[in-house]
Order: sequence, then C-alpha cells, then structure tokens
Amino acid sequence: MRTIHEASIRFVAARTHQAEDARRSLIEKYGNADLDRAEVIVAIGGDGFMLETLHKLGQKGRPIYGMHRGTVGFLMNDYQEDGLIERMQRAQLAKLNPLRMTAKTTKGQTVTAEAINEVSLLRETRQAAKIEITVDGVTRLDELICDGVLVATPAGSTAYNLSAHGPILPIGSKLLALTPISAFRPRRWRGALLRHDSAITFKVREPDKRPVSAVADYTEVRDVTEVTVVEQREKTMSILFDADHGLEERILTEQFTP
Repeated sequence: MRTIHEASIRFVAARTHQAEDARRSLIEKYGNADLDRAEVIVAIGGDGFMLETLHKLGQKGRPIYGMHRGTVGFLMNDYQEDGLIERMQRAQLAKLNPLRMTAKTTKGQTVTAEAINEVSLLRETRQAAKIEITVDGVTRLDELICDGVLVATPAGSTAYNLSAHGPILPIGSKLLALTPISAFRPRRWRGALLRHDSAITFKVREPDKRPVSAVADYTEVRDVTEVTVVEQREKTMSILFDADHGLEERILTEQFTP
C-alpha cells in the first residue's frame, strides 16, 4: 500500500460546470497542493481530459488518479468524495508507454506528436486513401485502399480501435494493434498484431489527389505523405485505478461484454 498524505494532492478539472464544481468541492475537503509538491494528481472529467492531463503532466513522475465527471469514463474511477485518500493508497498502478508519431507533409514539414491511445490516418475527401504499410523496414502491404488505418496501444485498444473492429489488447501484452478503418482492398484484411517495439511506417499514395490526415490522440497533421509510429520505451506514464476495478480487469471485462 502506498502512502499518500492529505496535503499532497493536486486537483485539476475539465472545463465543464460539472467537473469544476467537483474540483471546488474536493479542494474544500482535501486542500490543493502546489504542482511541484504533489504526490498524486487527480484529474476530474472524462477520458478526453485524462488523455490531456497525461500529455501535460504524465511525465512529471507523479501518478494520475481519474475521477469521472465527463462523458466517457473508461480510464476514470467513480466519483466519490469520501475516502479518497484510502482509495488512492489501495489503488492499482498501470504504467503506459506512449507512441511517438513522426509525420511528413506535402509541404515538406515534419511534425512529431505523442499518443497514449492511438495514431490514426484518415482520408480527408470523398476519395478513399491508398496507403502502403511497412513494418521494421519490410513492406507488408503494398496498397491498402481504405478510409484509414490506425495503430493502438493496449490502453487505447478499447477506444477507436475497438469501434473499428480491432482486437482488445491486455495491459502488459507488449503488443500493438494495427487496424484498418473500412478497408475496401484487400477487403478481407482485418489488421495485424505487432510487437510493441515495431517501427510502423505508412506511405500515402497519390497524396495530392487523395489527401490523408494523421492524428495522434488529439494532435492532427493534415496532408501527410509519410507517417512513422514507434513506442517510446524511455517514457512512462502512470495511472491509478481503484483496487477492485483496475485497468487490466476493465479490459478483460470489455472482452466479455455483449
């Protein structure tokens, strides 16, 4: 059991009335530590705000404990003001390694961004995208004609990846999901499971005629010609989940949800 002191919690909230009201109530009860002195950061909102908090504060060495006051709460714990210290002391720790996206554009720009859930390529116009897929320097698919394609982490495998009929990956599986989005050719290709240390490169065919955007969580790059995705093993982010409902258990439960 970890030790967390009452005066060492930093509360941050999404920009909604519901989340801000919850933050004020929690601060009245537990105080609000300076960021550089906090032992744990409590993020109040939905999954989108949790991702935003992880991107901004997740690499400062403090775990983040989410409290659900948003729309989607897969990465969040139930909102309950009483017993917060005890819940965090007994919470399970999940460690995540983000993806790094490096995207080249038709204007010759190179843009990098991080993704905790997924990196996705999406067609920008009515015409389907044509994308070549290379893994560790070997071309595995000469041409995927599709609405898009994505690479998901285990933490993100239950998000957009699952909606695109991709596989759910257990935390700690050391795998990435490569999932097509509405594949037209080859029609029967359903994607692939890749080692977590794979380097995946997407090359866009006919980028002027068939423009494609790349999105790393919520960072979008328009008109890309080539996108490389790798796991950042040197970076680790930590999330706390209530002891009776850890992230691994949530992902396992999701696989048996009809």
